[in-house]
Amino acid sequence: MRMAEQSDNLRWLILLTVIIGTFMGRLDQTIVNLALPKIISEFSISIPEASWIATAYILANAIFVPVWGKLGDTQGRKKIYILGFAIFISGSVLAGLAWNLSSLLAFRVIQAIASSADYPTAMAILAVTFRQGRERAEALGLWSASFAAAAVFGPLVGGPLIDTFGWRSVFLVNLPVGIIGLAMALLFVKESTGRPTAKFDLWGAITLGICLSSFVLVLDQGLDWGWMSTNSLLCYATTILFGYIFYQIDTNHPEPIVDFKFFKINAFVNALVNNVVVFMGMMGGLFILPVFVQTYLGYNATQTGYLFMPMAFSMLIAAPIGSSLVGRVQPKYVIAFSTLMAAAGLYLFTGLDPRSGVLDIIIPIMVMAFGMGLGMPQRTNIIASAVPESEIGIASSVLALARNIAGAFGIALFATILKESTEGYALALSQNTVINTLDPVLRAEAIALMTLKAQILAYHEVFIVSSAILLVASALALTIHVRETKTGKEVFVD
Repeated sequence: MRMAEQSDNLRWLILLTVIIGTFMGRLDQTIVNLALPKIISEFSISIPEASWIATAYILANAIFVPVWGKLGDTQGRKKIYILGFAIFISGSVLAGLAWNLSSLLAFRVIQAIASSADYPTAMAILAVTFRQGRERAEALGLWSASFAAAAVFGPLVGGPLIDTFGWRSVFLVNLPVGIIGLAMALLFVKESTGRPTAKFDLWGAITLGICLSSFVLVLDQGLDWGWMSTNSLLCYATTILFGYIFYQIDTNHPEPIVDFKFFKINAFVNALVNNVVVFMGMMGGLFILPVFVQTYLGYNATQTGYLFMPMAFSMLIAAPIGSSLVGRVQPKYVIAFSTLMAAAGLYLFTGLDPRSGVLDIIIPIMVMAFGMGLGMPQRTNIIASAVPESEIGIASSVLALARNIAGAFGIALFATILKESTEGYALALSQNTVINTLDPVLRAEAIALMTLKAQILAYHEVFIVSSAILLVASALALTIHVRETKTGKEVFVD
């Protein structure tokens, strides 16, 4: 009995270990954006130049996720997880000591490459640590909720750090926290056997990296460039060309970076599609919410962070509830209902206007987050359970990559919708409004009110579109085919 209790305690310590690593990596990504104004001032750089601090991180992170997932499966997950963790801590310290923009960009790339090792290896570690379906779903759900928690607490932690100790502190704080997480990983995480191979898919990694970098780059910069500009068209062509080359390489490689046979598994494909659509709608919709709150309601960054705190708590409450339904309710129904609930939460934001109060923000956030948290354990568990244990790292890297791309696409899509809708509504209002005064002050006030009305209507349109996307995801969830045996084990069918 005592041995069983020790084993049980160790499992939950492993969960806490990977949550610390995941939380730290995502927190860093969030709070660095808060530090940009002070970085711009100290390095005397422009806003477009500073935007590359975020863009470089996104690009490097997206490119290396599949590589780390493959290395974890073949070389040992604990080894790769600790390597990524150690490099991330080193990159953080170097970024905190950066002397100009070029050095900061280089060290941010190091951070991003290392951080991209966390998701696929952490998910694989949890999947093999928690083997029982319901327990595994609960662990994966709590771990996934740490992403939302990091996004919420970023402004709360970052604001005081920057104001008190300067922008370098947001990087240097990773050193003490990282040492704790690294020590826990060394003590508690068990090494997987791995299956070392001399045939690493080098050309697959290179071509996939080029494909992803060009696609993420156009998603990040396309609105400024113009979606049909020369730069954007070159990125589209590069993405398609190298994506095709990558597919040809990896369908014939004995140890592919991405195993395309996964896409013959119904549950894997449909769960992945649901994840993509959900993250596209959620990230796109929530990307503009802080902008609305700070622009039209007058909140500062820290106050906005407080408004988002219920999001983390709702997800943390909902995740165990969702995991308790594993083996009791078919996953497709849980995922469909949870996605529908998240869609309802996003739709509630269509009632926002400059007179909105705190509850008008918090209630929709809590509804949306509870829906996301309720389905998160099932979504993640399906991906981990639908593939052989030896390839969970690859499968989780595909999931991470899909979520990252979907989030970036959602942000780009909704930023474009917001811009185009604002211009469209402004034009329509100006054409259908007569200002019966020659007083320049009154005319200026009327024009300002029309502009405000156009902007509010544009925000409403974004939330309508994002909720509609989640409605589509809810319907798609019903196509996930899982049947259960008499023992309660889930079987994923083609």
